Amino acid sequence: MQSLRNIGGSPYEAAPRGDSFRKLRDGSGSGSGGLMTVKFVLSCLIDAGTFLVLLVPILVKYVVGLFVGPPKKDIRGQLALVTGGSNGLGREICFQLARNGCHVAVVDLDAVNGEKTVQDLHQQHGVKAKFYKADISSYESVQELRKSVESSLGQVDILVNNAGVLPLMSVREGTPEDLKKVLEINLLSHFWTIRTFIDGMVSRRKGHIVAVASAAAYLPLGRLCAYVASKYGVRGLMEAFNDELYCDGLQNEVFTTTVYPYFINTRKDLIDALDKANVLGRVPVYSAKTMARAIVGGMLRNRQNIYVPKAMKPVLIQYENIPNEIKRLARRIMLRTEIPKLMN
Repeated sequence: MQSLRNIGGSPYEAAPRGDSFRKLRDGSGSGSGGLMTVKFVLSCLIDAGTFLVLLVPILVKYVVGLFVGPPKKDIRGQLALVTGGSNGLGREICFQLARNGCHVAVVDLDAVNGEKTVQDLHQQHGVKAKFYKADISSYESVQELRKSVESSLGQVDILVNNAGVLPLMSVREGTPEDLKKVLEINLLSHFWTIRTFIDGMVSRRKGHIVAVASAAAYLPLGRLCAYVASKYGVRGLMEAFNDELYCDGLQNEVFTTTVYPYFINTRKDLIDALDKANVLGRVPVYSAKTMARAIVGGMLRNRQNIYVPKAMKPVLIQYENIPNEIKRLARRIMLRTEIPKLMN
């Protein structure tokens, strides 16, 4: 593995080539090429047979899951931390969690609405709730956040990474600091919060991490380059992190859920743009409450991925394999305009 601490500080060392590489690969300088081929083919056949045998229970579980949904888990008395929890989708997620008996740490930079959210949670659901003002794009700030939360409410059982920004700008627009800030808030903050709170979950062998990505993690739209890049990053991070938990034997104790929502009516400028382009009647736009209900409902059933609407799942998964010309034609027919014109 390449060292990150000494990049450019030591001479580049090339991998062995020719006879030296063959000796390293084969373990000796002798051996028949034909014998190596036979060994490789036999190894592939054994691996294929093992794969098919182990695949059977997985397929049975999958088929059963198509007809019988997993039961909801009980999160009463647990503590959830929700970033971007003062307004919109984050606020509604807080209320959905509280309805299930979960205590809530509301994290945001908007202190006025954050305190209002906490007050409403107390009055309507009687759970413990507290507001924390924190810049989650800063690792140091997230570290301080953990200390504050643990000293007042306890250890975090459920982490909901919801905070994000949606700037309508192309890669040629905005300052370098603007682009950097989008990636820090939308992507790097996930690294900081997961690194900060995962150790407690692992030590207790109990926890759940939810990441709100976007349909843009499958649908790369022009004039949203920074946003799309950040959401692709969240998708990759969560898939890789889920695999890490599996490798550590924690797949049945610490769960992950990644959400891929379509349009939500929480951003006035985006809704105005869709309305101006006369496409509101042709694309699904969900209320924050409906979206939050789907997110928390899927989390309670330990679903790894949530697509809202569900019908978009096969479309999003297959979209990446479609030629660009067909993608653009489909977008133009659906929106009756080009994305750049829509954003202007």
